[in-house]
Amino acid sequence: MSYSVKLNGITKKYKMHRQNSDKLKDILLPGGYGEDFYAIRDLTFEAGKGDVVGIIGVNGSGKSTFSNLVANITPPTSGEIDVKGDVSLIAVSAGLNKELTGRENIELKLLMMGYKKDVIEKMKPDIIEFADIGKFIDMPVKKYSSGMKSRLGFSISISVDPDVLIVDEALSVGDKTFADKCLVKMEEFKERGKTIFFVSHSNGQMKKFCNKAIWLEHGTIREYGAMKDIMPKYEAFIKEYKSWSKEEKRRFKEEGMKKQEGLLASDSEEKGKRKKSRLLFR
Repeated sequence: MSYSVKLNGITKKYKMHRQNSDKLKDILLPGGYGEDFYAIRDLTFEAGKGDVVGIIGVNGSGKSTFSNLVANITPPTSGEIDVKGDVSLIAVSAGLNKELTGRENIELKLLMMGYKKDVIEKMKPDIIEFADIGKFIDMPVKKYSSGMKSRLGFSISISVDPDVLIVDEALSVGDKTFADKCLVKMEEFKERGKTIFFVSHSNGQMKKFCNKAIWLEHGTIREYGAMKDIMPKYEAFIKEYKSWSKEEKRRFKEEGMKKQEGLLASDSEEKGKRKKSRLLFR
């Protein structure tokens, strides 16, 4: 099966700045300034057409950074991302101008995507109907609830018929009726061979809708494979994690932070060192 999304050695590194002056130093000083933080480190995998990949992991594991990288909202520090076709990210208020009305946001986003005004006029009624936010469509987005922002964002994103769809917690807000309507629409995309990445805290939705899973931990891939194989392991880990003492949870988080700050080698680097060591002593 040919891939539709391919990540090869993707790393996203940020500088940790404690004050605004540190940002200026980072720009001016050779080699930058501030401590490194690896939000994502050495991600390599492929997803094919028709794959619905659930992105799982505890808070801070890198799920939203992953979404932004695949959607080309933020560039990787190193590595290569190859996405075949158009990609659309659906997240609460993603890309919405809070000062503009919902109707104006529809027009702006579609114009930025290259659609002509006459085409946009034809698309607007269906977008507004799917969002189903009533008179709020002509009110500034800053007056919207999280659920209404999600409704509008989802409606705009699916209207452009993307080849790759990324849903980042957009169905975790709002009512169940709208979430079910979105899942039906996503099922249609799935049947048409679209690739979907689904970020959600609802394991039930994941198991029902996704056929594959990526388990992120401290910015790296801990497991990747069939949902039926990965989710039981993740659920067992969460059950175990909840049983840990405060001290055990603290150590787990501290070790993860050290790894993401580059103070500890990543899992892949450790494997590489062990492999190199075995070769040297043969």
